[in-house]
Amino acid sequence: TLLLYVVIRAFGGDAINGGSQIALLSATSVCVMLSIGIYRCRWAVLEEAIIDNIRASASAILILLLIGAISGTWMVSGVVPTMIHYGLEVLHPSFFLVASCAICAVVSLMTGSSWTTIATIGVALMGIGRAMEFPEGWVAGAIISGAYFGDKLSLLSDTTVLASSTVGVPLFTHIRYMLY
Repeated sequence: TLLLYVVIRAFGGDAINGGSQIALLSATSVCVMLSIGIYRCRWAVLEEAIIDNIRASASAILILLLIGAISGTWMVSGVVPTMIHYGLEVLHPSFFLVASCAICAVVSLMTGSSWTTIATIGVALMGIGRAMEFPEGWVAGAIISGAYFGDKLSLLSDTTVLASSTVGVPLFTHIRYMLY
């Protein structure tokens, strides 16, 4: 905790400036030194554990890389501005917030990514909500709620896949238990 505090004070909380990465690498270095120095753990054992953990989370890492590709593609290709245009024609203010939540839930369920949904459909819905003069907090709440709901139930979700693979539970069992 002290090390994390020092790194955040030195570099700030902004991940782009490197504070988070430096904190993680510093904490890892301290843990490795403690393991080798105090607990007499061999480097080969630590290295094997690191590789096993990376292998377990590789599918989630690949999904996160694909999220960035989808987001960038939708922005560059003009899909988001087109959605704003047609959304203003189709969506009525009386059911806009409920529709926003439902749309984000369905898209997040199909893509498996709440962040991709928020970064694409969510941006379009924020634009539509602003044009309809809804408070931004309400629109953001509907978008985030729908996106996270769909993400938790998706077979493609990085967090769902990571959680089930980490504890060794079948994916469908994990999703079924999240419905309770």
